[in-house]
Amino acid sequence: MKRYFGKKVSTAVFISGRGSNLKNLIKFSRNKKSPIKIDLVFSNNRNAYGLSYAKIEKINTLFINDKKFYILEKKLLKILKEKKIKFICLAGFMRILTNNFIKKFKGRIINIHPSLLPKYKGLNTHRRVLDNNEIYTGCTVHFVNYKLDSGKIILQKKIKIFKNDNLKKLSKRVLKEEHKIYPKAIMKIFS
Repeated sequence: MKRYFGKKVSTAVFISGRGSNLKNLIKFSRNKKSPIKIDLVFSNNRNAYGLSYAKIEKINTLFINDKKFYILEKKLLKILKEKKIKFICLAGFMRILTNNFIKKFKGRIINIHPSLLPKYKGLNTHRRVLDNNEIYTGCTVHFVNYKLDSGKIILQKKIKIFKNDNLKKLSKRVLKEEHKIYPKAIMKIFS
């Protein structure tokens, strides 16, 4: 990634749900020292709360959903090009990007995942962590590549699992750490 020298990098955030990491990234992007400017929030879910939040924050939003993902991607790539988007943050985006899409933004798409990768790739991470009686879990920010949750790790945060942790408690504690490390990972990329 190119070093950041004052001009903020035009960024899109892809979401599918409530958008708590999106809220955090918007707040971070408005910090003077932040290297990114969020110019677009995209979702494949019309009802994603993050879209409403982005509108309140006066950020362009885009909803496209198509069963044939290659059609969705074609439309999306066209809009990303028009808006001059240079960097993409996945924040709870629940679709797997195609190799073609990743190739167009190679080294410029990052994701946050609620586990200490390479352990517990994919979905239901907290449930699997608890079922396996793990002592530690955490979250990881990584570059997106052609394999699910397998790109180069940028930053991780490890947390201890307590005896009284359940799905809700653990999920909440990991999310809190996600909000801390996502901006730090972006700063690291552009430093």
